[in-house]
Amino acid sequence: MIRCFVALLAPLLLAGCVAEPVTAQPTLDGQPPIVIAHRGASGERPEHTLESYALAIEQGADFIEPDLVLTKDGVLVARHENEISETTDVADRAEFADRKATKIIDGRAVTGWFTEDFTLAEIKTLRAKERLPRLRDTAFDGRFEVPTFEEILTLLARVNRARRVPVGVYPETKHPSYFASIGLPHAAPMLELLDRFGYRGRAAPVFIQSFEVGNLMDLRAKSDLPLIQLVDATGGPADRPDASYAAMTSPAGLQMIAAYADGIGPNKAMIIPRGVLGRLGEPTSLVRDAHAAGLKVHPWTFRRENYFLPLGNKGGVNPAGHGDLVGEIEAFLKTGIDGLFSDNVREAVAARAGR
Repeated sequence: MIRCFVALLAPLLLAGCVAEPVTAQPTLDGQPPIVIAHRGASGERPEHTLESYALAIEQGADFIEPDLVLTKDGVLVARHENEISETTDVADRAEFADRKATKIIDGRAVTGWFTEDFTLAEIKTLRAKERLPRLRDTAFDGRFEVPTFEEILTLLARVNRARRVPVGVYPETKHPSYFASIGLPHAAPMLELLDRFGYRGRAAPVFIQSFEVGNLMDLRAKSDLPLIQLVDATGGPADRPDASYAAMTSPAGLQMIAAYADGIGPNKAMIIPRGVLGRLGEPTSLVRDAHAAGLKVHPWTFRRENYFLPLGNKGGVNPAGHGDLVGEIEAFLKTGIDGLFSDNVREAVAARAGR
């Protein structure tokens, strides 16, 4: 009898421990955290396509995020990388077989097809495909074009005409020092387009982000638009070989970032690391330290597939199955983050609203 009683009582005791309330911390400005559509609604459509961005807006995104690279003729287009075989059908196009090359990008040898070797007209003949075919639906492969940054801003302008609160844009300059080294810097064409579409001043619905430091400093000298320093759990900025992201996110490092940027975009593991078994651990002091330096915090990236979720939020053993993304995001919201990047906008909006 006693053994049965203990067996019945144990789950209740464990549940009580897990359910112990944690006081949520405020955001830097006291406003609700923003939902940033990571490459659009990239959990449901091929990333960085107008169709992906449009679906994200429909699902309630506050900002859409295009990664920006350049074509041979200097046009900004949205791709996760300048090497495009993972996200387009370029490898299947016989007419471009001779464009395959190996290049050193940020100190690493990369083989494939690169946007800087194609004109915009040639890029427009390609079609987007799912970057994670083992985890996500590939039914939309081959249907959508690679959009230019101008086309993305045009989409936002059309959408925002009917909105009281505009959907913002959150562009990332990809490999900016590399592109500058080949005579294709991001800054001038990006700032010209943003200005033409009315993105001016500190309150403009835009954040410009980069994993590098020098181009953000250069942008700060040229513009007062909000800037975000991206940081990862390991390594350091490609243009600062002697620097590390760990040092940059120390209290002293954050004060230095605050001299040129408005916030940080950290790997989410830097906010709540995972334990040995893959469960979420205890939060670090990063959000608190960043807020003390006057910096916003927008972690990346929240995805609903079991493959990406912490152990306590997985929905099964199938890596492509969907788990409790809302629950994971809720844990991070309690730390006081000011926004978050997600491939799954619907779930991120639901988490912010509360179950």
